[in-house]
Amino acid sequence: MKSVIKIMMISGVLAITAGCTKNENNNFKYLLDEFADLKVMRYTIPGWEELSLQQKEYAYHLAEAAKWGRDIHWDQNCKWNLPIRHVVENIIENYKGDRETKEFSQFIVYAKRLFFANGIHHHYAEDKFFPECSQEYFKSLMEAVGEGDKCARLLPVIYDPNTLQQRRSTSTDGDIVVLSAGNFYEGVTRAEVEKYYASIEDKTDETPIAYGLNTKVTKDDKGNIVEIPWKIDGMYGPAIAKICGELKLAAACAENDIQKRALGLLVKYYETGDLKVWDEFNIEWVKDTIGTVDFINGFIEDYNDPLGRKGAWEGYVNIKDHKASERSVILSANAQWFEDNSPVDPRFKKKECKGISAKVINAVCLAGDAYPSTPIGINLPNADWIRKMYGSKSVTIANITHAYDYAAQESPTSTLDEFAWDEAEKAFYREWGSWADEIHTDLHECLGHGSGQLLPGVSSTAMGEYASALEEARADLFGLYFTADPKMVELGIMPNKDAYKAEYANYIRNGLMVQFTRVELGRPNTEAHMQNRKLIAEWCYEKGAKDNVIEKKVRDGKTYFVVNDYVKLRALFAELLAEIQRIKSEGDYEAGKNLIENYAVNIDPALHKEVKQRYEALNLKPYGGFINPDIVPVEKDGKIVDYQVVYNDNYLQQQLDYGKKYGAL
Repeated sequence: MKSVIKIMMISGVLAITAGCTKNENNNFKYLLDEFADLKVMRYTIPGWEELSLQQKEYAYHLAEAAKWGRDIHWDQNCKWNLPIRHVVENIIENYKGDRETKEFSQFIVYAKRLFFANGIHHHYAEDKFFPECSQEYFKSLMEAVGEGDKCARLLPVIYDPNTLQQRRSTSTDGDIVVLSAGNFYEGVTRAEVEKYYASIEDKTDETPIAYGLNTKVTKDDKGNIVEIPWKIDGMYGPAIAKICGELKLAAACAENDIQKRALGLLVKYYETGDLKVWDEFNIEWVKDTIGTVDFINGFIEDYNDPLGRKGAWEGYVNIKDHKASERSVILSANAQWFEDNSPVDPRFKKKECKGISAKVINAVCLAGDAYPSTPIGINLPNADWIRKMYGSKSVTIANITHAYDYAAQESPTSTLDEFAWDEAEKAFYREWGSWADEIHTDLHECLGHGSGQLLPGVSSTAMGEYASALEEARADLFGLYFTADPKMVELGIMPNKDAYKAEYANYIRNGLMVQFTRVELGRPNTEAHMQNRKLIAEWCYEKGAKDNVIEKKVRDGKTYFVVNDYVKLRALFAELLAEIQRIKSEGDYEAGKNLIENYAVNIDPALHKEVKQRYEALNLKPYGGFINPDIVPVEKDGKIVDYQVVYNDNYLQQQLDYGKKYGAL
């Protein structure tokens, strides 16, 4: 959870004040619903009324384009997701039986979880979850709304624990392609896929395309490996056609020519499926640093693919917070200093940092892989060569962090009070934690992901299934190391030389303990961001043991982890950052694998049980997500004169409405 940062200029020096922001609009309720391990919130859009009519129209069409990609993401997650969702929607809307029973309530909870996860697998843990109502009851619901003919096909998918167990398999002794429920591969093995891509990749290309980013891999009638492209006349064509229609309308009211050219290239990419055009779009998109309205639209992050190739469909529309972006501008302007002073081998450093831009934004619409659960920071594009030659965009999403803060204020308990060692540690975090945490996020997104370089001939996919966790660890370590650097105080970004300690203590506490509230007992740690945090914290705990850098303490039967030496902990962060950068730059798959398998996966069962019990007593939900506001055209005399933001307060209704309005597949 992040907090708010306010930025102001005082006597020519950038001063930053941060802390737990109070919700001044007491009539606006942020926390809307809670069920299972999830909470649903809503967010406001500061700055919307300051936009011109043209900017609002531009944002409106970008948001419509984003929402039309919803079905794509559902199908990518598992080919059974859309058929199951359609049945669930039918039951909710048309079931005429008793809706007050315990089992119907259990069915509704399953439906809410299904919508939150965009399918039958947990959005974060990636394991399949199950309805608490009986299979016979679910069958009776289906029969009652005329879906009885689908029971034999769908109920085993929903209820059988041995079918489609994980969206992205993390098996260490099986074929992760075959075992994954994601709809990226069908009828092929890992060995076959890797052999296929090895045969078509040009290792000498210094500007390689993202091989396989926008295709499904299967076999033709003759048994040959083939790729089915995701494009307007290919797989997902009806949804992509709708996306392109809205993108063209957006281009007509774009703020500047760069945006128009970028949107034209994006439409061309969707029409052709040509990944070179995708690169051209990203290069043009990176250039737009002057517009207020911005967007993400496409097959972006490869975290859901066991082989780290296929892009999950994602849409995001946002507007720039010009005042809050002053901090990010300073970081961007000093990118070369951070690169030069990074504690990694000079061979792996960029000689020249180009085109790095960063800003603070407010989300306008979340979609696809970013809805309902959404990131708090983004750094794109993902191609290493584009980052190196043209730069990247990094954003911190202010109104989402605001919403998390405001929703937390509606709860009487906190993990800080339960898991921090003493009142001094708690007080120090309350004073500086939100501030330091925000700066760490800025460094992670703005500079961390864009730092370093691959050696010539090293593939961006060399780390395979470990790529995502290692990349997140690399960016986190970059941020952790520099959060404590005196340069941050010199730049006016950190308030004093000690504030970073709040983030260090919190990071170790979370990585070694608190985050496992999200993992079911007996299960390994499998999500990339959680693996990254465990890897860093566990490695530092082990390597610093002889100097007692991090101490494990037990009081009244409760475990705590306390940082005793912050200087030595920073040195450990530097050492691990140097090693992970080496691993990525050299493409050392085995070393990367060993780091993940040895430090990031296995959870101590006794500690895990203790953490779960302590967290459950707090009555908190470990995962959060959001519903979108509606952007509604306002007509007068047959002409659109404004676009009004309408804040919804019904999570389930938004899911049903989206299914009706944006159902394309």
